[in-house]
Amino acid sequence: MDISLERVDEILLEHDYDSSALIAVLQQVQHEAGYLPVDVLVHISEKLGVSAARLQALSTFYKSFSLVPTGRHKMAVCTGTACHVRGAAQVLEGLERELGIKSGGTTPDRRFTLESVRCLGCCSLAPVVRVGERVYGTMDQRKAARILEEYQ
Repeated sequence: MDISLERVDEILLEHDYDSSALIAVLQQVQHEAGYLPVDVLVHISEKLGVSAARLQALSTFYKSFSLVPTGRHKMAVCTGTACHVRGAAQVLEGLERELGIKSGGTTPDRRFTLESVRCLGCCSLAPVVRVGERVYGTMDQRKAARILEEYQ
């Protein structure tokens, strides 16, 4: 899931090397690489004439950007009130055990990133797990383990 500087140049060309498209460029790099590598940010800074400080500020301000490698499949366990009451903590613990990582971590093979989120807005389906854009409701540890098999 890494990205070459040649590919970054292609993305910049798609946006006519226009610094006003900076967020769109970062989003595309993030999508293709899975994160924003420092060498890529330096390259973008040089090519667009945008300060490294500005790129750092944008990269850390928006939650959708990551400066560290993330997994191909991003799993979010809702720990909001409804999910919490219905066992979200146990679902999260089960996924941590199955994946061998803690919440906020990424598996060594970069297949999964696991995170706890405050609310996914699916309270009637609690507890809820989201993988990418797909939402799974009425979860328990057994069902959560089966979800992992879908993404192997």
